[in-house]
Amino acid sequence: MAKGKKISSVSFFNSRVTSIISIALVLFLLGLIFLIAALGSRLSDYVKENISFSVVLKDDARDDDIKRIQKNLDDLPFIKSTEYISKEQAAKELETELGENPEAFLGFNPLQASIEVRLNSEYANADSLQVIEKRIKAYASVSDLLYRKDMMQVVNDNMRRLGVVLLTLSLMLMAISFVLIGNTIRLLIYSKRFLIHTMQLVGATAGFIRRPFILYNVVSGVFASIMAILMLISALYYLQGELAGFVQMLDTGMLLLIFLSVFLLGILLSVGATVLAVNKYLRMEVNTLYYV
Repeated sequence: MAKGKKISSVSFFNSRVTSIISIALVLFLLGLIFLIAALGSRLSDYVKENISFSVVLKDDARDDDIKRIQKNLDDLPFIKSTEYISKEQAAKELETELGENPEAFLGFNPLQASIEVRLNSEYANADSLQVIEKRIKAYASVSDLLYRKDMMQVVNDNMRRLGVVLLTLSLMLMAISFVLIGNTIRLLIYSKRFLIHTMQLVGATAGFIRRPFILYNVVSGVFASIMAILMLISALYYLQGELAGFVQMLDTGMLLLIFLSVFLLGILLSVGATVLAVNKYLRMEVNTLYYV
């Protein structure tokens, strides 16, 4: 009798450990999707904020006017940073690229002074740029505004596609997670199906019957969530060693939000799967219980 009880306890322990590990692996995959989505968002902001455009200044623009324009631009909410490039600096940069100074064979410097402008990421799109262009061209000392419209459009289109792909993957993985966790929990509850029916016969309510199963699987969900978070931290630590500056793209607040999401999902998915699994056996007739 004691031996049989011991075997039953070992089997129960093994099934619970298997359940926790299965849920943890699923949550780990979900956490990875969240991390990739967060990195994609940060990378999108980084790329957009590093696409600059040039505010070309007239040759007769005075230094005071240039400084005033640059200060006004710096004060605008949609501009991240500005950098003044004089005619001489522009000629040096062109010489570095071409290997020859244009002034040497032309006899004069054909380039114009400009202000390089970088926008905040949320304004780096075609619609915002049209409004910004009109506002900047209103300055009397501004000759033209140059930027790659096609490049900005390509970046925005690619980031939009990436967002759709990641959202689709997240939803698919969420559905798969729920099914896998549901199957794992259903196997645990399967052995208790006759106990559920017996409790119904003595008048126990559905809520009373569900409660111990929910509490049991909430604990499993908590352990699985903690395990998944530890796995995510290990993955981040490994990637930081392989790709320097990788983790720095994600701020502490974002990481904490991802970990909290994984923790809450572990509990919510476990509770939802438990309720569905218990409800399945609550609705079954006694004869059906022998054949499931």
